[in-house]
Amino acid sequence: METERLQKYISRCGYVSRRKAEELIVAGKVQVNGRFITELGVKINPAIDRVKIDGQRIEPETLEYYIFNKPKGSITSVGDPQGRATVMDYLKDIKTRVYPVGRLDYNTEGLLLFTNDGALAQALMHPSKGVTKTYEVKLKGRVLDEHLEALSQGIELEDGVTSPAEIVDYGFDSKTNTTTVEITIHEGRNRQVRRMFEHFKYSVYNLKRIAYGGLTLAGLKRGAYRKLQGEELRQLKALCKLPFSKHDNVEDHKRVVPRDNKKQFGRSGATRSSNRNNQRRPKGGR
Repeated sequence: METERLQKYISRCGYVSRRKAEELIVAGKVQVNGRFITELGVKINPAIDRVKIDGQRIEPETLEYYIFNKPKGSITSVGDPQGRATVMDYLKDIKTRVYPVGRLDYNTEGLLLFTNDGALAQALMHPSKGVTKTYEVKLKGRVLDEHLEALSQGIELEDGVTSPAEIVDYGFDSKTNTTTVEITIHEGRNRQVRRMFEHFKYSVYNLKRIAYGGLTLAGLKRGAYRKLQGEELRQLKALCKLPFSKHDNVEDHKRVVPRDNKKQFGRSGATRSSNRNNQRRPKGGR
């Protein structure tokens, strides 16, 4: 087997993320063949080298992948010192130690991925891979077309200009005094979608992630999870340009259910419709 960087190996073993692994190395908590390593950049041969962290031997484990429908009122963390509910409370039946890929806010619901595959998690979260995330946003009051147009082109936030977004406007509901908008982005800034709409003084009534890299919540109830199917994982890894591994623990016997009524639109403008079942066309092409 070829050599690989020590921090990558630790992440691949599912112990911690690559960044945390680097911190452990610098802190002098990692041994290779009995010798403490404190410098980054060291490479090992996983076939023959023995790695320990705090005296405990670590080895690559079977890689597992789950999709979870996160409810509101839970934090995306493996633990909370304040005693609040975490997403891990819903995954107690999973024996393998897995971690959430990115975060959803306390009051944001929807699709969240879990895995112990550090390489895939890092790739999915890196903006350069262009993996899309789609959110359904319910906003108080009416939303102006010019604001949606601006959001689709990119706006200036305190941490820089956002990348172009794909937007579908499902129209205003006078009964609830809300506008429903669907927005697709590939960045992962903190509270990005909320901040994009708050930039124009809109109040977000409800925020739900409904798709991630082509995966959807079809058939998955709030608070429930399931293993990824083989084709779903292959799709994610293809997006990230990562190989499918024999260590990947997935299920192939179920049919992948596509998201109902999903339509792709260019990033050049917003689209307005008052009915989800209507055929929708963008104001501008790609």
